[in-house]
Amino acid sequence: MADCDGLSEAGTAAASPPAPAPGLSPPLGWRERLRAGLAGTGASLWFVAGLGVLYALRVPLRLCENLAAVTVFLNSLTPKFYVALTGTSSLISGLIFIFEWWYFHKHGTSFIEQVSVSHLRPLMGGTESSISEPGSSSSNSESETSRQNLSECKVWRNPLNLFRGAEYRRYTWVTGKEPLTYYDMNLSAQDHQTFFTCDTDFLRPSDTVMQKAWRERNPPARIKAAYQALELNNDCATAYVLLAEEEATTILDAERLFKQALKAGETIYRRSQQCQHQSPQHEAQLRRDTNVLVYIKRRLAMCARKLGRIKEAVKIMRDLMKEFPPLTMLNIHENLLESLLELQAYADVQAVLAKYDDISLPKSAAICYTAALLKTRTVSDKFSPETASRRGLSTAEINAVEAIHRAVEFNPHVPKYLLEMKSLILPPEHILKRGDSEAIAYAFFHLQHWKRIEGALNLLQCTWEGTFRMIPYPLEKGHLFYPYPSCTETADRELLPTFHHVSVYPKKELPFFIHFTAGLCSSTAMIALLTHQFPEIMGVFAKAVLGLWRP
Repeated sequence: MADCDGLSEAGTAAASPPAPAPGLSPPLGWRERLRAGLAGTGASLWFVAGLGVLYALRVPLRLCENLAAVTVFLNSLTPKFYVALTGTSSLISGLIFIFEWWYFHKHGTSFIEQVSVSHLRPLMGGTESSISEPGSSSSNSESETSRQNLSECKVWRNPLNLFRGAEYRRYTWVTGKEPLTYYDMNLSAQDHQTFFTCDTDFLRPSDTVMQKAWRERNPPARIKAAYQALELNNDCATAYVLLAEEEATTILDAERLFKQALKAGETIYRRSQQCQHQSPQHEAQLRRDTNVLVYIKRRLAMCARKLGRIKEAVKIMRDLMKEFPPLTMLNIHENLLESLLELQAYADVQAVLAKYDDISLPKSAAICYTAALLKTRTVSDKFSPETASRRGLSTAEINAVEAIHRAVEFNPHVPKYLLEMKSLILPPEHILKRGDSEAIAYAFFHLQHWKRIEGALNLLQCTWEGTFRMIPYPLEKGHLFYPYPSCTETADRELLPTFHHVSVYPKKELPFFIHFTAGLCSSTAMIALLTHQFPEIMGVFAKAVLGLWRP
């Protein structure tokens, strides 16, 4: 592993660009500096003022006599009191420790620290360390970063999502676990209403029924509504789509229903094309029928891929991308990449990447890691960590290491799944780019492609951790991409089932108050135990400690 670490450092050094020069900010005026200084020393001034008041009132308040009385009272206490006191303190600190631990694992922050920052800091005169004007460049850059984080936390439809009836439900039958969360299924219901409904559904009774079916939460009720729509219109394509997705228990059954949907969908699509210019309503109907037809063809391609007819799947996907080029938001190219990798048509994969791995297009784990896989393939079969550490990295190896670092920076969760350091689950129907959900979806389908190339996983294992040396503060500044969004953990917990341990990046250290309450609980419990076992010795010790504080 030492060789691997050295290789990671070499790849990091080769890929690290020179640090940009820091920007200059205008100096603060004397009034701003005075105001900031007074606000920063406010707590200290109040503390000194309080001590002065106590010293001035020491005679009227009889502080010395009261302190002597407290000392006499403490000397008269028995060891049983100290046992009860330390036992109670241990219990209370233990409860605080358990609550802090639970709150940290649920919300990712310390409850005591959150309350201190939110409520106590303003009362004690705490201010921000720097003063920036609303129109300053720093505030503009922060707002730009926040807007980028919001866009990166957008949830996307998983282009390789499984079939509910033939795959997800079979998993539930075997394991008794639900692989999909309510939040994920609710997003799918919204997608279906967007893709498969329009304002003219009231003109056709079958479409009216299907509009209600897509809003229905209960699967049996949706299936029943689909059959009702078919009774009204035997050529209702969306009804066949729903039955293929949710009622079919095998891929063969789903493919048979999708073929029926394709026949009906093509007829409706041609009819809508002829009437598209008559009114805005007909244009909306054409858009809906186009979405239905593209969805059906794509799912048929996925059925062919799962049944081993890969060349047929590739042809359907290529035809779709040529016939409907505006629908790039559906990410059909990711389906095509996976099928081409299965065919080991690496030249075709490179051609697809050349078109979609562009700086102006949104990235994904499939694009970044596939690009890394292709560069790794050229050197992985002859790669050896010992040899590379001795002679250095060649140009091709440096390119492969840089591609791996680029992919890991985009989504740092993927390597643990590819290296089988973390167990896989069924991917959700929606993913969060750069999040754990996207990593699961990518590794679920692409792990076999990495295993097929000799030495690819070995090179990944030796180099992927070197990425983190280039981005020591990933939430603040990235290297090749924007800073890593801080909202991925919360969104992934909504998308992924509860039995899955969500991967968190960057790793969060335990807050100070968890360590503090754990130490307090342990120390008070130990004192209570010693006081109970050796009351005379602990009594002498307590009196000696009080004697040190006696005036």
